[in-house]
Amino acid sequence: MQVYLVGGAVRDTLLGRTVTERDYVVVGATPAQMLAKGFTQVGKDFPVFLHPKTSEEYALARTERKMGSGYTGFECDASTSVTLEEDLKRRDLTVNAIARDQDGELIDPYHGQKDLQQKILRHVSEAFSEDPLRVFRVARFATRYAYLGFTIAEETLSLMTDMAKSGELTSLSAERVWQETKRSLLEATPEVFFKTLKACNGLDDWFAELSQSESAFNTAIQTLKQIQRQTHSQPQEQDASPSAPIEVRFAAFCSGLSLNDVQQMCKRLKVQNTVSDIAEMVSAHKTSLLNCDKLDADTLLTVFNKTDAWRRPERFRLFLNALQPIAMQPSDLAQAGAMSSLHWPEREALITQALVAANAVDVQHIIAQGFKGPEIREALNNAKLEKISALL
Repeated sequence: MQVYLVGGAVRDTLLGRTVTERDYVVVGATPAQMLAKGFTQVGKDFPVFLHPKTSEEYALARTERKMGSGYTGFECDASTSVTLEEDLKRRDLTVNAIARDQDGELIDPYHGQKDLQQKILRHVSEAFSEDPLRVFRVARFATRYAYLGFTIAEETLSLMTDMAKSGELTSLSAERVWQETKRSLLEATPEVFFKTLKACNGLDDWFAELSQSESAFNTAIQTLKQIQRQTHSQPQEQDASPSAPIEVRFAAFCSGLSLNDVQQMCKRLKVQNTVSDIAEMVSAHKTSLLNCDKLDADTLLTVFNKTDAWRRPERFRLFLNALQPIAMQPSDLAQAGAMSSLHWPEREALITQALVAANAVDVQHIIAQGFKGPEIREALNNAKLEKISALL
């Protein structure tokens, strides 16, 4: 039985990045031997075990053979005859196919170290095309390592294009596509993910609204870039706390789309409600709050009511944060008719003050005046409208 550290831990160590998790491959062992050593088996499709003390993953060396469509149609061989080189060959990229033995020696049969030095993301073998999820994974790696100058090998991008054109991406689950998208959005340069997908025709099946509209795509890219500009964030070593949460980043990504398009995309990707809510709110109200010279009380009250700002102030704060990168784009990139970026801080403060003022209206005071039933809501709205108008 031989144990090797593999994958991301080896790659990131060589890149000088902090290693947050470690995965191991075990050569020449059986499931029974692993269980006898106290490991817990967690893999159903192939033998993966958790270490009894560290809970780190140890997988038996295996080969895979494509038997059906999608990313689950594989037949695995995890017998004791499978070699380390065979296990590494099934991996996606050469930079992820480097192993380190227990003496610290590197095993690199597919020249991953050379590609790390040359900053190239290159597929290990033609078997790369058997797993459609790899189109999104490579796009994510390109995003993560963009700050180091990494690019995708021309032949790998060509394979990704063929995979996208084959229709295989439709076999993926929404959950897996969203997971890769979400992780990429939280990187320092998320626009690279979507530029990569566009370059290989990978937007069509899951992000059709953007692939069909050059304007919406460009708005998404520029608004995502603005998030980094406005927070003065530099590309992080990795996965540090992002300068803007996923709700703000996804709303920025959707900022050039209509409300109907945002809803369709969120439904297709099965985006969680906490994230889709903000994107839909931004799409519904960005024009009335940004593309006007002056706010009016009716508009603000309508926005407050429709976003339920009264009962969900934290969500409303996220909504305002999501409007910021749209409002503060440089003038040559801003949407037609949008306000000057210099005016957004003042407008945001005014919106916040108006909400505080309207929230100060006491419904019990209105009830005490004798209003009943539907009259209460009307009187409450009128009172809030007066408070807001007094500020404008």
